[in-house]
Amino acid sequence: MKMLMKEWKLCMHPTGYIMLLAAALVLVPGYPYGVTCFYMALAIYFICLTARENHDAAYTLTLPVTRRDAVHGRILFCTVLEVLQTVCIGVFVLLKNAIGTQPNPAGLDAGLALIGEALLLFALFNMIYFPLYYKDISKPGKAFLFASAAVFLWIILEIAATYTVPFVRFTLDRPDPEYMQEKGLFTLGAAALFAAGTYMAETRSVKAFEAVDLSL
Repeated sequence: MKMLMKEWKLCMHPTGYIMLLAAALVLVPGYPYGVTCFYMALAIYFICLTARENHDAAYTLTLPVTRRDAVHGRILFCTVLEVLQTVCIGVFVLLKNAIGTQPNPAGLDAGLALIGEALLLFALFNMIYFPLYYKDISKPGKAFLFASAAVFLWIILEIAATYTVPFVRFTLDRPDPEYMQEKGLFTLGAAALFAAGTYMAETRSVKAFEAVDLSL
């Protein structure tokens, strides 16, 4: 908890707050809603970039903590932001459905399945970004390039799936409250993958960071 507070107080970038508001893009007709997750991923990149400029790693390791603690604190902090973003998306999904919604031609409609989609996107980002980032914390942009490319590829495939994959087209991409059981199971599965993927990302990141020579 102390490392989480340290990250929030010393590493939080203003875009972390601003990108939470990007969830409001769910209200925009014909928008690829998965892109709202990319904006939070961009905020995480700025957080890591700011940490590099402020020599955060050198400072953190002067504290009575291990490298594992440092990695855990950063990833936990970023995971909290991702969960908050997902909650915000859920709030705007409810708002959009309350005021009336039209089918979205650019991916999943604003509904329960979109929450699962957001968790899958964050899981994918975490599994790619953090292990690459902790191999060389001086180059957060390189890790972000690979992770964001994977996120956008997923978004493109998701949009295509709403037209070509029967389960996605006729079940997940139907307006709520249709097929809520199937959508609920999909979202629960996505939450499990998010937790497992983020844990895997942290494990790999710790191994990578412990092998880094910060004296160079």
